[in-house]
Amino acid sequence: MWDAALIALERFADPVHLGMLMAGVLAGTVIGILPGLGGIACVAILLPFIYTLDVHTAMILLVGSLAVVHTSDTITSVLIGTPGSAAAAATILDGHPLAKQGQAGRALSAAFLSSLIGGLIGAVFLTLSLPIARPLVLLFGSPELLMLCVLGLSFAGFLTGGAPLKGGLAACLGLLLGSVGAAPADAVDRYTFGQLYLVDGIPLAGVALGIFGIAEIVGLLAKGGQIAERIPLGGGWLQGVKDVIENWGIVVRGALIGVWAGILPGIGATAGSWMAYGHVVAMARDREKFGKGDIRGVIGPESANNSVEAGDFIPTLLFSVPGGAPSAILLGALYFYGIQPGPRMVQENLDLIFTIIWSFAIANTVGAALCLFLSPALARLTWFPFAKLAPAIVVTIFFGAFQSSQQFGDIYAMLGLGLLGWLMKQLGWPRAPFLVGFVLTKPTEQYLWLSIERYGFDWLWRPGVIVMGILLLASIVWIVRHRLGGNNIAGEESGEDAVLLGKLPSVLFTILVLAVSAAALYEAQEFPYLGAIFPMAATIPAIFMAAAQIVLEVRATAQAPAAETGKKTKLALGYLVSFVVYLLLILLFGFGIATALFTFGFLYWLVRTGWFTAAIYTGVLVGVTLVMSWLLNMYWPEGILLG
Repeated sequence: MWDAALIALERFADPVHLGMLMAGVLAGTVIGILPGLGGIACVAILLPFIYTLDVHTAMILLVGSLAVVHTSDTITSVLIGTPGSAAAAATILDGHPLAKQGQAGRALSAAFLSSLIGGLIGAVFLTLSLPIARPLVLLFGSPELLMLCVLGLSFAGFLTGGAPLKGGLAACLGLLLGSVGAAPADAVDRYTFGQLYLVDGIPLAGVALGIFGIAEIVGLLAKGGQIAERIPLGGGWLQGVKDVIENWGIVVRGALIGVWAGILPGIGATAGSWMAYGHVVAMARDREKFGKGDIRGVIGPESANNSVEAGDFIPTLLFSVPGGAPSAILLGALYFYGIQPGPRMVQENLDLIFTIIWSFAIANTVGAALCLFLSPALARLTWFPFAKLAPAIVVTIFFGAFQSSQQFGDIYAMLGLGLLGWLMKQLGWPRAPFLVGFVLTKPTEQYLWLSIERYGFDWLWRPGVIVMGILLLASIVWIVRHRLGGNNIAGEESGEDAVLLGKLPSVLFTILVLAVSAAALYEAQEFPYLGAIFPMAATIPAIFMAAAQIVLEVRATAQAPAAETGKKTKLALGYLVSFVVYLLLILLFGFGIATALFTFGFLYWLVRTGWFTAAIYTGVLVGVTLVMSWLLNMYWPEGILLG
């Protein structure tokens, strides 16, 4: 095993691998600062650029970006009181008050060092889990692996946010979308509607970029304004380091809590950071200080949210069950290279697992140092209007989405799913279960028909299956007892689960989900047995859950949308239309000319930037995209008129 670790470490002597690691760290650092994007959007944006890379280089790039997102998102949380990602929300409670007291530097240095130590502890636990879990993994057959997938889907759906029925429905919708295309176990094309593009299914890059990338960008543009007001960093940088040393026990306990939250599928970094914060408060004798600028309230959650990502890798790599949405994207990337996480990966690709571990550990170290020494420069990004950053991100997303299969259908799918993702966010539907369901479609269906082919239905009585079935049943009972009795399931969520568009749109959307599920079930009856069993297994529970959700939403007390909701909705739809115009320009003139026209028009007419500044911005963006495509050997879409 340690030979594989040394082989993986030697890869970082290669300048290409080291350069990709730095590129991932820089991308993760910048994206982490932008409110609302976070690790999911970061990995999704970089995903299309791995198709010309080997698997080790690709994992170095993706893991390097993911490892630092929860380090840099602290800058936004501390300075403006808005989390760079949901996992940094707990840091706001004490980090932002410290910034108001002129101690932003102290809070940031303590957070960066805590994140570094937490990430390294997570990497150590990931390494130590290999000799412990490896014998267990090798004992698992297809029925046990199937139940692990079902558990992962259930945890991701029902334990995400405050709306378990919506989460479960989102997971089923992801499974249904993943079923589009040729069935793996039978000669039948499912839900292709005669479109050749859909025979191979929708690429993961288009799904991830649409559900998270486009949806978040539209939301941030509709919000408008600059990211933050100017708040000085202040002093206390060395004091923050001393605080971490003095509270080393909090750092270690927070990291361990984060690792445990990562191992449990569906819990994620957000819950892990809040669990760590709650633990710090519970263990303190002077609890009244928290929420007013106590440095311990920064150290606890920051040590946890980085270690969560390392914990996520344990079920992802060893059992093929993603712990969260970012690891689900990594899982999908491994499938692209023909690598099946689980027993086969442990046996045949152990050096790749250690490449991921080393990437995570090194990126954590580099990212923390980068954030510490470049905080003044990085803080200036929070003063910048997001609308001026948006064209560069949109162009990158469009260019990347096209690389999946080099068909315009990828961009169509991305924009359609972007609208779906935005609607889900506005209506309080968690999107992470949707992505997890989509990624797990392939292994879940594979393990299902392998279990049936090998064991018939006797696989249901295997001891491992029974144990995991009891665990699944217990989790559902717990959800029913502790959540379905509350109002949050009935459409009265708060925070990320809030229904922003009102009661009627929420009910209509759920009715639409019910109709789609019923139509898919009806269509599945025409498929051969092995091609039909999986779509039916996804749609039948969806129909029952959708019906229950409709009843709960109809009975819920109607809440009027906020005064600004209508205005923001119109702005969001307007920006979506501008993206459609960009697509039409690409179809007509090709990527280069369309990018120049879209970028200049967006900046000059929508952002009201001066023509000279817009022209310089456009030239630089087109030039950088050209160089990037040349370096990565990527293809520019050609237009009808100039092709």
